[in-house]
Amino acid sequence: MGDSRRLIVVDAANVVGSRPDGWWKDRAGAARRLLVEIAGLAARLPAADTVVVVLEGAAKGAVDGAEPSAPRMRVVTAERSGDDKIVEVVAAATGYDRITVVTSDRELRARVEADHAETVGPSWLWNQLP
Repeated sequence: MGDSRRLIVVDAANVVGSRPDGWWKDRAGAARRLLVEIAGLAARLPAADTVVVVLEGAAKGAVDGAEPSAPRMRVVTAERSGDDKIVEVVAAATGYDRITVVTSDRELRARVEADHAETVGPSWLWNQLP
């Protein structure tokens, strides 16, 4: 039997916004710092796991072709609503045994749970990071 495959989808705006560290002064910089940390996490995860980080608004400035990367980590930008993009990523996901969405947004949680994803809050992700 093969490894269980898990997709972790990160609501970057929600995770960054969960810590009052001045992120609002430089949204792209805060998103870039989060990407660096998630790249480190992605490299340590089991080989069957994939992480998708969704960026929206000013945070999309973190993606300039030189953003941090890691095996099994993808960065997706939302043209409009980050929540809608997350729902789209979850709905399009195939071949995964588990889908975990990292967010504390109640409405988004309900939307992705309706599509059989589980949800965890930002503290879960922060606890996984060094």
